[in-house]
Amino acid sequence: MYSFSMANSTTEAVRGIAAALERLGIHRDDLILVHSSFKALGTVPGGPDTVIAGVLAAVGGGGTLLMPALSYMQQPHEVHDTRLTPSNIGVISERFRMWTGVARSLHPTHSVCGIGPLVDELFRRHVSDDTPCGPNSPFSLMIDCGAKIVMLGCGLRPNTAMHAVEEHVAPPYLFGGECLYRITDGTGEVFEKRYRHHGFKGFIQRYDRITELAKCPVVASGTVLAAKTVVIDAKRLREAGLAALRDDPLFFVEATA
Repeated sequence: MYSFSMANSTTEAVRGIAAALERLGIHRDDLILVHSSFKALGTVPGGPDTVIAGVLAAVGGGGTLLMPALSYMQQPHEVHDTRLTPSNIGVISERFRMWTGVARSLHPTHSVCGIGPLVDELFRRHVSDDTPCGPNSPFSLMIDCGAKIVMLGCGLRPNTAMHAVEEHVAPPYLFGGECLYRITDGTGEVFEKRYRHHGFKGFIQRYDRITELAKCPVVASGTVLAAKTVVIDAKRLREAGLAALRDDPLFFVEATA
């Protein structure tokens, strides 16, 4: 399921990626959510496929790999086809979306792609939420399953799981308006549903501030190929993040003016 045709240099790169992740505490049978920057990795023989294969080699066949497949830049904005609408957060995420055996949760802007034994449990209820990262989203459900978040070369700011933490508290910047979406599911069925979307008007996200928390959720940092990489404990992130937001609802944002 997880293999593809590899030249010798590609095989070595896959092994190198897997070994680097193992040194950072990623183990076989783990559940991980990966945010990534392909450019940060340097030259990668075989391209994004090699990166995906390396990550899957680290967690093994019993592990579950998730990647955000956000599509908030789709055109037209209010039309989403889960089979065709691309991810707009990088080439690794978009390539993973197209891998054989990869599933996608049903959401018009904040879907998640994944492969592994926990995917059905994490994905099947996402359609019932009417916010991006609500209680039935993979971003929320994975926390109770002991997920690790891997920030692969992209820094700490683009951490979508933080939205699941924020939705528990609903700080004043979080929600904007509503939109009626026309959605095509994996079987081709079309339906309409209204969603609240995230706002952040007048603010930028500062999720890198997790390193300032007393119970910092970062459990390891190092490099994977040329990419600076950080591993975050999702349960610790929720615990420490909720405490920070309840003390200061603006802790994880910065005003733009």
